[in-house]
Amino acid sequence: MRLLKSFFVLSTLIMFNLSNAQYTEVINSNRPGVSQSAFSVGTGIVQFEAGAFTVKEEHTPLKYEVSGFGLDFAIRYGVLFEELEFQLDGVYQNDTQTFNAGQISVEDDRANFKNLTLGAKYLVYDPYKNAEEAKPNLYSYHANRSFQWKSLIPAVAVYAGANFDTKDNPYTAADVEGISPKVMVATQNNFNGGWVFVTNFLMDRIGSDFSEFQYVLTLTHSFTPQWVIFGETQGIKSDFYADNIFRFGGAYLWTKDFQLDANIAFNTKDTPSVFNIAFGASYRLDFHQDKKIDNGTSADEEGKRRSRRKGNRKDVDDFDN
Repeated sequence: MRLLKSFFVLSTLIMFNLSNAQYTEVINSNRPGVSQSAFSVGTGIVQFEAGAFTVKEEHTPLKYEVSGFGLDFAIRYGVLFEELEFQLDGVYQNDTQTFNAGQISVEDDRANFKNLTLGAKYLVYDPYKNAEEAKPNLYSYHANRSFQWKSLIPAVAVYAGANFDTKDNPYTAADVEGISPKVMVATQNNFNGGWVFVTNFLMDRIGSDFSEFQYVLTLTHSFTPQWVIFGETQGIKSDFYADNIFRFGGAYLWTKDFQLDANIAFNTKDTPSVFNIAFGASYRLDFHQDKKIDNGTSADEEGKRRSRRKGNRKDVDDFDN
């Protein structure tokens, strides 16, 4: 039991860092899934997130099939403020669309970016910033697993970016080309027990005749410091394309700076049906430096100094039952 509780404290400390600071000791990736967390990567962090996925679609009324592959990527850079990060992300797809008209099949080879976006995200509200009740209780296993009403208040971030679409792109509407705005609101709730709930609400390609509204709801659960599972639903609504896509999968923290992930995606309609399998990875270059506090020492050094002063504190292994 002592080993189990010591293991739980480590998990709690990791979750505490995720919910109360931008920079974390372990990588903070938006993968797996397509939603974005409310928190940035932290200053001095350059982070790469990329994946490959299969493409399998079948449109029953229009009698065509699509098969191929795709690549998605994101480059995230934290600079100037802990709450701010800049992003470059995109999805490239290469496939073959086959029309089956009776005994005749017509194939159309396609390849282009489904989206390519440059933008910035800023955390505008963190309910647990400097909050005393957000700190984990190192002496009580049960206290750290009990429900806290304040966890219902989410962290909130805003995002603004610009899409870059080429002419005659087979994955966009005919009049969509050039530069168009994209805006988003992201929220994040961190619950005890390793549960995190993220929502994204966004407007894409604003100003075109086929502007798009999307929502993404993602629930993740970390049941060890290395393993996390997730479920996600994504709604897409526009005059060009509308869908509801579901994703399930997980991620493994290989090292504190490297994560692997996998997921499946599918929908429940046939206009078209969708089934994709994806694998990805996230890696960060960590150049983060703690800010100096008033006495000239770093935050990490100050924490160690205070710990040494508390020489008579209770050993962290002596938890209540």
